Amino acid sequence: MRRRIALALALAVPVAGAATAQTPKKSYTPADVHFVAGMIGHHAQAIQMAGWAPSHGANPSVRVLCERIVVAQNDEIVFAQRWLREHGEYVPPADPRGHIMQGMDHPMLMPGMLTPEQMAQLDSARGPQFDRLFLTFMIQHHQGAITMVQQLLAVPGAAQDGPIFRFASDVNADQTTEINRMTLMLDDLKRSSQ
Repeated sequence: MRRRIALALALAVPVAGAATAQTPKKSYTPADVHFVAGMIGHHAQAIQMAGWAPSHGANPSVRVLCERIVVAQNDEIVFAQRWLREHGEYVPPADPRGHIMQGMDHPMLMPGMLTPEQMAQLDSARGPQFDRLFLTFMIQHHQGAITMVQQLLAVPGAAQDGPIFRFASDVNADQTTEINRMTLMLDDLKRSSQ
């Protein structure tokens, strides 16, 4: 009887170990999901803002910047949607108004997001006024995206999934570069209007 029990245990331990080894471990955290999902709405607002450049009389350099923002952030939205889908997570719509942080007791804008009033102000601006407001507001918007990256990286265990780490790193690098470019453009506009 003891031999049978010992044999059964000897056979069960490797089988249990094999079952554990075959169970895929999540390589991502809820913070990763929150970040990726949040970037969809965040980027959608930036695309809407940049999309107004041709109809709002933006100068050629602002238009070129806006075209780059639209292309880059559309690509990042596609990545975020695909990543969430592949991981069986909810994929929020790419809605520029979908910018309220989930899980909060009261509505709160994600970092850097423009209020409805700021969006209306930008939408009503034309020419040089649009250029100044766009650059000012997009700097704010990009700084918010960098804050979202910093918040993600502050969570223990977050951004360990390779694609999420690269995505967060790219967002940080791209937004920082564009903030520097937009700051110079804004300075040039201020000098030319004096």
